[in-house]
Amino acid sequence: MTRPVVSPDELDSLDFADPRLHAERDLTEVWRHLRAQRPFHWQPPREDRPGFWVLSRYADAMAVYRDKEHFTTERGNALENLLIGGDPAAGSMLAVTDGPKHTRLRNVLNSAFAPKTLARIRHSLRRSIDDLLAVALEKGECDFVREVSASIPLGAICDLLGVPENDHRYLLDRTSHAWSSDEADASPEATWQAKSELLLYFSDVAAARRGDDGDDVISLLANCRIDGDPISDRDLMANCYGLIIGGDETGRHAISSGLKALIEHPEQWRALKDGTADLTTAADEVLRWTVPSLHSGRTATADTEVNGRLIKEGDIVTVWTSSANRDAEVFPDPDRFTLDRSPNKHLTFAFGSHICLGHNLARIEVEEVLGALRTLVSSAEQTGPEEWIYSSILHGMSSLPVALTPQGR
Repeated sequence: MTRPVVSPDELDSLDFADPRLHAERDLTEVWRHLRAQRPFHWQPPREDRPGFWVLSRYADAMAVYRDKEHFTTERGNALENLLIGGDPAAGSMLAVTDGPKHTRLRNVLNSAFAPKTLARIRHSLRRSIDDLLAVALEKGECDFVREVSASIPLGAICDLLGVPENDHRYLLDRTSHAWSSDEADASPEATWQAKSELLLYFSDVAAARRGDDGDDVISLLANCRIDGDPISDRDLMANCYGLIIGGDETGRHAISSGLKALIEHPEQWRALKDGTADLTTAADEVLRWTVPSLHSGRTATADTEVNGRLIKEGDIVTVWTSSANRDAEVFPDPDRFTLDRSPNKHLTFAFGSHICLGHNLARIEVEEVLGALRTLVSSAEQTGPEEWIYSSILHGMSSLPVALTPQGR
C-alpha cells in the first residue's frame, strides 16, 4: 500500500507529534526539503503543548548526541513525554537518566549483554526463527508481523530477563500497546494501562528474585549493589520495563519492515539469496532503512549553539533518525536500499552515552532472520495491504500479509 507523499508546501501545518502523520503519510519529500532548506525547523506551541525543534540533518543529530553538557534526557527522550512536562521514569530508567547514576546503571546492565550471553541467545534465536518460518512455510500464507516477527525479539529479550515462556504472549500484548496503537483513535488510558501492567508485572517478578542467585537480568538487578546500596524497586521496575520495550519494539519492526523492503527490491532479494550480501552488512542496511525508532528527544539545560543555531535553555530538541539516516552528506544515494552499503554509520540506535543498550542483540536478530530467509525461503510476496502502527516515536507495521515459498519448491 502506497501512502500519500506529503508536499513540503504543507510543512507549516504539520504536527510532528501526531501519530497519524507518521502512520498514514510519507514524509520523504518533507525530510529532503528540511535537510536542504530548514534543518532547524521550529514547530510552534499548539493548544496546551510547548513548541519544539525538529532537527533533520545527520551532523546536527550527532552534535546534540555528543553534547552531554547542554542537553539532557532527564525530562524525557520522546515527544509523548516531553510535551506533557517530563517522563515519570526520569532518573530511574537508564534511557532517561544522565550523569554518574547513568554510568553506574549502564555498567550493571552491560554485563547482561556480554559476548558469551549473546552467543547463547544467537543459538536459541536460530532455532526459534527456523521453527517460526517452518510453520509459516507450511501454511503458505501468513501475517508475517503477527505470526513470525512479533515472537523473535520478544523471545530473545525475555530469555535475557528470565521471563517464563507462558508469560511471553501477555507481555507482547502490553509492549505492543505501551508506545503505539493499531488504531488512530486509541485512548491514552489504554496506553497508560499497558505501561502500568508491565511495571506491576516486573515488580512482582523482582520481589520473588531478591536474594536469588540467578544469572538473568531481573535477578542481576534485584541483587546488585550500586555504591554499596541495593537498587530501589522504582529503578528496578523502570529498567526492566525499558529493556523489554526497547528489546522488543526495535527488532520486531526492523524484521517485518526488512522483509517488506526485500519484497519491494527484488534485486536485493537476489543478492541475499545468492550469497553475495554479507549478513552483517545487510543487517545494518535493514536497520538504516527501516528506522524502527523515528526520533530521539533532549532538553537544553542552558543556552547553547548547535552548528551555528542558537538553542535556548529549556527548549525541547528532537533529532529525527528517519531523516538523518537518509542524509546524502553521509550516505551516498541514500534513497536506495542496498544490502552491500559500507560504511553504514546509521543512527538507528542513537549515539554516544545513550546508544541503545541492546544494539548488538538487535543486529543479531536481524542477521539471523536474513540468514534463515536465505536458506529456507525461495520467494516472498506481499498478498495484501500492510497496516502501519500509530506512534510518534516507533515506526513499523501491525500487519503484513505475505506468501512464502519454501526453498527447493
